[in-house]
Amino acid sequence: MSNLVRSKKDKEIIAEYESQVKDVRAHLVEQQRCLEQQTEMRVQLLQDLQDFFRKKAEIETEYSRNLEKLAERFMAKTRSTKDHQQYKKDQNLLSPVNCWYLLLNQVRRESKDHATLSDLYLNNVITRLTHISDDSARLLKRSKEITFQLQEDLMKLLNELYTVMKTYHMYHGETLNAETKLRDAERQVGPGGGVEPLFGMRIEERHQRRNAARKMEKMREKRKAKYSENKLKSLKARNEYLLTMEATNSSVFKYYIHDLPDIIDCCDLGYHSSLSRALKTYLSAELSLEASRRTGLEVLEGAVEGLDPARDRQRLLGLYPTAFCPPPCFSFQPHMGDPVTQIAAQPQVQAELTSRLQQLQSRLSTLKIENEEVKKTWGATLTTLQDMTVLDDYDVSQSFTHSPSSESVKSSVSDGYLNKPSLAKRRANQQETELFYFTVRHTHTQGRPWTFCRSRQDKKLASPC
Repeated sequence: MSNLVRSKKDKEIIAEYESQVKDVRAHLVEQQRCLEQQTEMRVQLLQDLQDFFRKKAEIETEYSRNLEKLAERFMAKTRSTKDHQQYKKDQNLLSPVNCWYLLLNQVRRESKDHATLSDLYLNNVITRLTHISDDSARLLKRSKEITFQLQEDLMKLLNELYTVMKTYHMYHGETLNAETKLRDAERQVGPGGGVEPLFGMRIEERHQRRNAARKMEKMREKRKAKYSENKLKSLKARNEYLLTMEATNSSVFKYYIHDLPDIIDCCDLGYHSSLSRALKTYLSAELSLEASRRTGLEVLEGAVEGLDPARDRQRLLGLYPTAFCPPPCFSFQPHMGDPVTQIAAQPQVQAELTSRLQQLQSRLSTLKIENEEVKKTWGATLTTLQDMTVLDDYDVSQSFTHSPSSESVKSSVSDGYLNKPSLAKRRANQQETELFYFTVRHTHTQGRPWTFCRSRQDKKLASPC
C-alpha cells in the first residue's frame, strides 16, 4: 500500500515538473514569435515611411514643376518690356514693378527648393530607411541564431535536471525500501539478537533454532549493508539534484533577466539611432526649406515696405524725361517787323486797365479764401481716403490656427477682408470718397493758372510806362 502511495506521489511530481517544463518551452517559442512580430512591425513601419516619402517626393516634384511653369509664364511676358531691360541694366525700377519681379524670383526660388527637397527624399531619406529595414532583418536572423542556441542549452539543463531528479527519486525510493526491509529483519531478529532459551529443547530443535538465528542475523546484516549503500547513493543523488537544480534556476534567471534583454538589444542595435538620423534628415530638409523661403520672403517684405509713391513719381519722370519735361516757353512773334515786344499802357487804356486790375484783385481775394476752404476740404478728404487704403486688414494668421474644429478656420476667413457684406460696403465708401476727392481737386485747380497769369499781366498794364 505504501509503495502504491509512493508511486502515485512520484507520478504527480513528474507530471508537475513536466508541466512546468512545458510552460517554459511555450514561453521560449512565444519569445521567438514576439521577436519576429516586432521585426515585422518595424519592417512594415519602415516600408510605410518609404512609401510616404516616395509619394511626397512625387508631390514635391510636381509642385516644383508647376511653380516653374507659373514663373516662366509671366517671366516670358516681361522679358521684352522696358521694365525688364531696366531691371537687367541697373534694377532702378518702380517699387510695384520691383515687388512683381521679386515675387516671380521667390516663386522660382521655391521651385528649386522643392525640387531639392524631392531629391533629398528619394536619394537620402528613403535610402536610409531601406538600409534600416535590411539591417533589422539581418539582425533578427543573427539574434534568432543566438536565441536558439541559448534556448537549446536551457532545455538541455532542464532535461538534465529531469534526469537527476528521477535518479534521486529512484535511489531515495530504494533507500526507503531497504529501510523497510531492514526494519522487518530487525523485528524478526528481536531485541536480543534472535537468541532464545534453549533449555528444555531437544538437540535437533536447538540446532535448527541456532541455524535460523544465524540466517536471520546474516539477512539483517545484508539488508543493513544494502540500506547503507542505498542511503549513500540517495545522498549523492540528492546532492547532485540540488546542485543541478540551483544551476538550472541560475541559468533560467540569467536567461530571462540578462540574456533576453541582450537579445532584444541585439535586435534593436542601431535601429533607433538610424531612424532618428533619417527623420532628422527630413527635419533638416524641411527647416532649411522654410529658412530659404523665409529669406526670400524677407527680401520681398522689404520691397513691399519700400513701396513709395513719391519716389516712384520721381522715377517715372526720370524714365520718361521727354514726355514730362516742361516744353520751352513761347516767345513773342512780331508781325511784319513790329518792334514793340512788351505791354504798353497808353493813356487812352490806362483807366480801363486800372479798373480791371481792381476787379481782379477783389476777385483774387475772394478766390484765395474759397481756395483755402476747398484746400482744407481736399486735405481732409485725402486723409480719409488714405486711411481707407492703409487699413491693417491684411493679417490672416488666424486662418492658419489649427484647432479641433474646422469651423473656426472658416469663420476667421469669413470675418476677415473677404466678408462680402463688409467688403462691398467698404468698396462703396471708398469709391464715394474718391469721387468727392476728385471733385474737390478739380474745383481747387480749376482756373488757377489763368487767373494767376492774368493778374500778373494786369499789374504790368496798370503800371506807368
